[in-house]
Amino acid sequence: MKKYVSLAVCSMQNTLSYRLSFVLNFLGSFIALLATYFLWRAIYDGQSELAGFDWNQMKSYLLVTFFANSMLSYYSESGITNKVMDGTVAMDLLKPLNFQKARLAESLGSCVLEGLLSAVLISVLAIAAFGIPMPVDGVSGILFAISMLSSILVKFGIVYCTALICFYTTSGFGVIWARMAVTNLLSGALVPFAFFPDWLRNVAMALPFQGIVNTPTTIFLGMSDTREAILLIAVQWFWIAALWLLGRSMWGWAVRQITIHGG
Repeated sequence: MKKYVSLAVCSMQNTLSYRLSFVLNFLGSFIALLATYFLWRAIYDGQSELAGFDWNQMKSYLLVTFFANSMLSYYSESGITNKVMDGTVAMDLLKPLNFQKARLAESLGSCVLEGLLSAVLISVLAIAAFGIPMPVDGVSGILFAISMLSSILVKFGIVYCTALICFYTTSGFGVIWARMAVTNLLSGALVPFAFFPDWLRNVAMALPFQGIVNTPTTIFLGMSDTREAILLIAVQWFWIAALWLLGRSMWGWAVRQITIHGG
């Protein structure tokens, strides 16, 4: 584990080295949060409730959605993709490291600073400015924290498997943007599942994406009791294991097909 911890620390140091990028990312995230907040406030104008959500619940939903999306940024995803696209993945094949575990360590390292700190700072501002309620039940708070940590691993599994598709493409941008579009829709990040038609809601609930946003928000808003919350977290861990095995299988297949120019 020591070598993977070292990778995580190096990733944290890299994040600190690019302070301007961190500040700009922070400002961009804050502006996006404000824009989303005022958009939904306009939608709720004159409405006390929509699809079972009152305005206070929707504000909480937006906050948790921001948390989930901030914990693993675009930069972590592009870092994995770039290794494949520029050929530096060949150097990783020579190292006594498991590629999948190494990328997880790097993602978690950057997540600690880039994702968590941004989410905490912006959330403090949001709670102070917009009066967003927090869970009062200690058990619900613990289950929510567990589900949020689990959502990071679910998202990493999806991001990692998507990045490996770049072995078969000439550019990673289209793959990344397609992944982001699908994830934002089917995770509930754009619109809560309550607004979906029944058929789309059933499809979304059967896929791993719902573990990124829908599960943490359901627990945060108290829409599930303790037993249901534990079951939802168990589903998250099912997908974590399934995506990990899928990623390992995709990696094994990809490295047998890889051709590095000049070697």
